[in-house]
Amino acid sequence: MIESSQVIKVGIADMNVITAPDLIRTSGLGSCVGVVIYDQAKKVAGLAHIMLPNSALTKAENMNIAKYADTAIEELIHKIIKIGGRAISLKAKIAGGAQMFQFQSGSDIMRIGPRNVEAVEAELKRFNIILVASDVGGSNGRTIEFDPVTTILKIRTVNKGIKEI
Repeated sequence: MIESSQVIKVGIADMNVITAPDLIRTSGLGSCVGVVIYDQAKKVAGLAHIMLPNSALTKAENMNIAKYADTAIEELIHKIIKIGGRAISLKAKIAGGAQMFQFQSGSDIMRIGPRNVEAVEAELKRFNIILVASDVGGSNGRTIEFDPVTTILKIRTVNKGIKEI
């Protein structure tokens, strides 16, 4: 009997988790970073579409935790463990973090893509999650799709075709 899979879509500043044979996808990754955390043996995975590096300056009372690297990754780990993932076995792949616009000033505030990548990498390190592969930077948008069975992250980059990591 062949299991049929569905593609679970994750929006901007959103997250979700899946179990095999489902796939998980997000599009619109410009300066945003798509973080996939998975447990290969249990065939479970989660994806967060992170917009900003840090929630510290957020004033909203009902803050969207999926929007920020410092809150999304921790929540994503909890969700993956809840569906059967094991904290000790978690690994990650990331994509995105492009510098979508060129600015004349050297202001760090405008380096949103690179700052998102740095924040995501720091959070993964904080939770002792090995970053297996990444496709970050550049100046083009990306769509990513992850398969928890093969652990292949398929990346479609605007004007650059498809690659797998």
